[in-house]
Amino acid sequence: MTPPAATAPGSLKTRPSRLNRAVEALPPSGIRRFFDLVVSRPNIISLGVGEPDFVTPWSIRETGIFSLEKGATSYTGNRGLPQTLDAIANYLEDRYGPRYTREEMVITVGASQAIDIALRAVLNPGDEVIVIDPSYVCYEALVRVAGGVPVPVAVDPEREYCPDPAKVREAVTDRTKVLFLNYPNNPTGATYSRELLDQLAAIARANDLLVLSDEIYSELTYDGEHTCFSTIPGMRDRTILVSGFSKAFAMTGWRLGYVCAPVDIAAGMLKIHQYSMLCAPITAQLAAVDALKRLDTDVREMRDSYSRRRRILAQGLSDAGLPTPTPKGAFYCFSDVRQTGIDEVTFAERLIEEEEVAIVPGSAFGAGGKGFVRASFATSETKLIEASRRIGRFMERLRG
Repeated sequence: MTPPAATAPGSLKTRPSRLNRAVEALPPSGIRRFFDLVVSRPNIISLGVGEPDFVTPWSIRETGIFSLEKGATSYTGNRGLPQTLDAIANYLEDRYGPRYTREEMVITVGASQAIDIALRAVLNPGDEVIVIDPSYVCYEALVRVAGGVPVPVAVDPEREYCPDPAKVREAVTDRTKVLFLNYPNNPTGATYSRELLDQLAAIARANDLLVLSDEIYSELTYDGEHTCFSTIPGMRDRTILVSGFSKAFAMTGWRLGYVCAPVDIAAGMLKIHQYSMLCAPITAQLAAVDALKRLDTDVREMRDSYSRRRRILAQGLSDAGLPTPTPKGAFYCFSDVRQTGIDEVTFAERLIEEEEVAIVPGSAFGAGGKGFVRASFATSETKLIEASRRIGRFMERLRG
């Protein structure tokens, strides 16, 4: 018998992991796992991935097509096209109040890249970032990749999923550098009043904190007016404002976002952007100029449709026996499943298997989401009504 070969020094069996420790420790996205389950089922109703069911409005697509026909296929400047930077600056000033110069802006490949380079630009190893919990899946992960330490502050339904300023204040230590906000919020659909934002701004000023404010759902605000964080007195020089075109403009696949920040921070982000991405796609940048002209037509029509849908789904989930507040923004309902007797992961898995309705467990968005599920209403009213009926049938079996 031939003896087994000895393991060579440095072989895969004996060598330590070749991955960065922070990357190795990252869990896979809970959203993508459930998305993969949906792909294999042609008859499923998906309330899972947060993507508009609208096609990008025709005039925006036409602008992109025309730019290709005219031969606009080159790189752009690292910061972005001047006309696109100016269009974004004018939009922000007209819509929400702050005025940014080109030197304070970077056009990015989606809002997620903006968040990534913002965190890498400002964090040193061990710096703490207060993150509202639950929050979008990339937040804590990107804090860790940048060498920071995420410090979650949980929200609860009794406060309409809005952070308690007292808890935020308690979470601040001498290592805290950034307060990370997202409103309207993914996954809860909550948005923040001006009074609450003033209280959070006071905490930032008192503790010399930066505020990273992800406002990509600002146009999808249904109740009240959206307040841009950098317009709060004393916060212009402390705020890193992130937004993009994916959600309100139905441009997810175009991968276009932007970040606005004080000049020194924007310059740091631009360095990372230069080396890691070079520039955002020219086709998307040119189309974005047209998109910003469509606020009072296409965006309003989509927002009105989402507003109707949120009421249909929130009511349907509540009628099924899942306490669900009507969301004030974004396109998600966040439902309480703690009374069902099963955890949120089991609930979501069984709902797919038994009723072919896909939702996402709240725990995919952080420990604060345990006992809850997220359902997106970015799908047709007919499907939302049918999904609510199936969920009601599922709940009847659980009660029985």
